[in-house]
Amino acid sequence: MASFKLISLKDFIPRTFEIFSRGENGYSWKSFGRDSLAGLIVGIVALPLAMAFSIAAGGTPAQGLYTAIIAGFCISALGGSKFQIGGPTGAFVVIIYGVITKHGMAGLIAATVLAGLMLIAMGASGLGRFIKYIPYPVTTGFTTGIGVLIFSQQVKDFLGLDIARSSPGFFAEWSEYFAAVRTINPVTVCVGVGAMAIIILLRRFIPRIPGAAAGVLVLTLVCVFFSLPVDTIGSRFGGIPSTLPVPHIPPISWTIVRDVFPDAFTIALLAAIESLLSAVVADGMTGDRHNSNTELMAQGIGNIASAIFGGIPATGAIARTAANIKSGAVSPIAGIVHSITLVLFILLLAPAAAAIPLASLSAVLMVVSWDMSNVPRFIRIIKTAPKSDAIVLITTFALTIAFDLTFAVEVGVVLAIFLFLRRMVELGTIKSENDELIAELAYGDIENRVVAADSIKALHQKDIEVYKIDGPFFFGVADTLQNILRSVAKKPRAFILRMKDVPAIDSTGIAALESFLFQCRRSKVRLIISEIREQPQKALDKAGFIEEIGAVNIRETLDDALIHAGPRREEVLHEN
Repeated sequence: MASFKLISLKDFIPRTFEIFSRGENGYSWKSFGRDSLAGLIVGIVALPLAMAFSIAAGGTPAQGLYTAIIAGFCISALGGSKFQIGGPTGAFVVIIYGVITKHGMAGLIAATVLAGLMLIAMGASGLGRFIKYIPYPVTTGFTTGIGVLIFSQQVKDFLGLDIARSSPGFFAEWSEYFAAVRTINPVTVCVGVGAMAIIILLRRFIPRIPGAAAGVLVLTLVCVFFSLPVDTIGSRFGGIPSTLPVPHIPPISWTIVRDVFPDAFTIALLAAIESLLSAVVADGMTGDRHNSNTELMAQGIGNIASAIFGGIPATGAIARTAANIKSGAVSPIAGIVHSITLVLFILLLAPAAAAIPLASLSAVLMVVSWDMSNVPRFIRIIKTAPKSDAIVLITTFALTIAFDLTFAVEVGVVLAIFLFLRRMVELGTIKSENDELIAELAYGDIENRVVAADSIKALHQKDIEVYKIDGPFFFGVADTLQNILRSVAKKPRAFILRMKDVPAIDSTGIAALESFLFQCRRSKVRLIISEIREQPQKALDKAGFIEEIGAVNIRETLDDALIHAGPRREEVLHEN
């Protein structure tokens, strides 16, 4: 069975270090050239997204850029994937918005630092390999819900509605939209529609050109040339600074930590899921294999660094990682160049960013929200998946919309646990094999035919009961086992439990066996276990069960177990 294991420092080897090691010779100026070009392209792609995600989350454009620079650099330089691009993503928009609304920017910084520490702990404890086991309906449910919420948040700026600040709740938000419908700005709508059209058309016909960057650039030039009366980054935020921020560790009190802890857990869980999913996608596109624990530790370091420099939470970005690969990246150097590209933008072109119309950034996020929602996939799961999966999907989605993402993720994780438990119960079965064995023994190759004849008679008369366990011996099988001896009409002289198809047993299964052994002894029934595999045998031995039952009652084959079950009831009474 997989187990939790603390990784040592020697296991924490970022992929950046490997490109210069003996194991990966061949990094050349040509490779650097490919990485530089890929990093430049991804930097251009990331530019509008970083600002848009931050604005949508209630932050400033500058915070989004700082996050992409600082966290993006740390994730590429220290991560476990060659191609991962880190930065702000849509998954965090809703949760960040909620944290800022409830606890202010100080609360967000505290939550980001806490989430970073959690991610480091996940990586150090070897949890990386387990994150991917969160059921697909859960991740799809809250991802689709996030997409719907992001789309909803962008309606105000896309239509130019005269609303000071939208309510955080989905239904209250739309109530305000309908109340302010008369304030729609036709010019703003045209800017948003124009940017969206450019993005969609470029993705459809010229996918190599970054649609988001092109849409924002073209509509910015149009607004400046025609002096269109629309809200811009400059009018809303006063532009962005032309220098990098100074690192600052804000005071974090125990009260703030206690208040934001649930949000920090949600941020950490989402960061882990999205970053590892992005790394898996990158592996599939390149044939590479990432180190999930190293990746989680890098994500943690990146988030802490982002908070120290005034940024927001970050994770691996699937779309930007895919763009990095398609642009020819060969190593994490491309991700570092992506961060440097954004630094150069701040240092050289920050004043120009003030002219970017907010409607164009809303158009970018609306397209992103559609991609995240993946409505066809959502509908397909509902139609084709088992009913339990569909219920989990719809529940997680509805809670994300109706309440908040933190609550939805917590409930989703609980649902995932119960879904896992249900699957385990379904996987493990225990059934009688007496009838099948009677036929097999009649024509089998057991050497002692007299013993075979005695066994057939004993099985037929229910003097020997043979049961076989299929699947993991967890709580479901354990509960069934407890009722077996009570349910048989005639108490047998021997009970053989076949465990050849039991790959693993847990403490509940061991406790069930101990209780079953007690029942057997109280009823004067010999308990024999046959064909036990390595993990269950080690677990039972460590728990002292084998000593309790007696090593003589652990048999390697069914034939041995049947022969061993031969003594009559009088001998069993004498033995016990």
